[in-house]
Amino acid sequence: MNAQPAASLFIDGRPVEGQGDTLPVCYPYTGQEIASLREASPEQVAQACAVAAAAQPAWAALAPVERGRVLNRAAAIIRDRNAALARLETLDTGKPIQETLVADWESGAQALEFFGGLAATITGQMIPLGQDWAYTRREPLGVCAGIGAWNYPSQIACWKAAPALVMGNAMVFKPSEETPLGALKLAEILLEAGLPAGVFNVVQGRGAVGESLVGDPNIAKVSLTGSVPTGRRVYAAAASFMRHVTMELGGKSPLIVFDDANLEDAVSAAVLANFYSAGQICSNGTRVFVQEGIRQGFLDRLAERVRHVRIGDPLDPATQHGPIVSPAQADKIRAMIAAGQAEGARILCGGPGEGAFIPPTVFIDATDDMTIARDEIFGPVMTTLAFYDEDEVVGRANATGFGLAAGVFTRDLTRAHRVAARVQAGTCWINAYNLTPVEMPFGGVKLSGIGRENSAAAIEHYSQLKSVYVGMTGVESPY
Repeated sequence: MNAQPAASLFIDGRPVEGQGDTLPVCYPYTGQEIASLREASPEQVAQACAVAAAAQPAWAALAPVERGRVLNRAAAIIRDRNAALARLETLDTGKPIQETLVADWESGAQALEFFGGLAATITGQMIPLGQDWAYTRREPLGVCAGIGAWNYPSQIACWKAAPALVMGNAMVFKPSEETPLGALKLAEILLEAGLPAGVFNVVQGRGAVGESLVGDPNIAKVSLTGSVPTGRRVYAAAASFMRHVTMELGGKSPLIVFDDANLEDAVSAAVLANFYSAGQICSNGTRVFVQEGIRQGFLDRLAERVRHVRIGDPLDPATQHGPIVSPAQADKIRAMIAAGQAEGARILCGGPGEGAFIPPTVFIDATDDMTIARDEIFGPVMTTLAFYDEDEVVGRANATGFGLAAGVFTRDLTRAHRVAARVQAGTCWINAYNLTPVEMPFGGVKLSGIGRENSAAAIEHYSQLKSVYVGMTGVESPY
């Protein structure tokens, strides 16, 4: 698959070249430029939003089952072309091909398939009121703005598009400028599957393009996946226009390992929760709390497992750990590693690495007040922390402004459910980690965001209720 797209934008059912600044796309493994795009101009952002607003009513007027069929056809196309799409995702993000073949576009296809099947089941409610009665209608919002992150670009585009489209909305999607290629492929696939021109559009660009999109008068809802600072800015801008919002932001999630846990399972979860996709996952359990009775055995087994991680060429099917997405992100991660060492934590394994690669890194002897235990790193860096009892660890786990996810490992299921209820997080895994099936809602609390992606719960965030009162008798008036 050629990485260079036909054009940088996708507006009104066709590729359109951007009129703004150049956006180089580099393969993180080599640093080689694999595509050159151009940002959308303010006029092109406005055009995309106007086109979406014009196309949306006819799309919404279709029977829900018809909209669902389009999404199901798109899912089938994705699965048919998964190998080529996965290769493009690896070139765009640097993630190992063994990941992108099973986790990225496949997750997107699952979202399209789930919401496509849900379409015909979305109904209102009848409310008896004596002789009179009322009913509710669940209606589309209009034009939704989607703003994606660079770590799972194609999955995020599908996660946002599927519930928006199935409810009869149109969407203008802006992928991250770091990983802009997948969204263009999704636009082509949706058109091929039968989506009317103009219902799903793609604009490219940096922050200024996002600001133009959020501020466009045709936008009714903004859905963002990104960092907390970006979320604050977008949320404030959306609030000034009274836009609906979904914010899926960052995290500093706790993974709690009690001393009765299955050691091998807990270590496996900690590895997945920190080093999959080179640690570039918002829900990662980067604060690993290990009860003192099992701590040394856990660390010994963890170090042994990490030593065997295969680092290298992302297109090699044997590679398990790829490069960081960009030199700027690698610099940020290395600065956090240096801060951890300067504040007194010790590295059990890993370290700053060289060039595009940062190996799986584990800190020990850390404390809750250290930078590495407080701030999101978004890289392959795990901070381990010892604890003694349940009340202590729950208090420490909750002592953060974030609240995206959490995990608990124990054989005591009473304790597992008790801790899951007490931790302040949008998702809590019990004896598992980072599994996000489309059937389950996903989202955060506190600074980690508002609203939910996936599951039937997402429909509530891409629609609005209308109440209709039906009078069956005459109207009484005191005048």
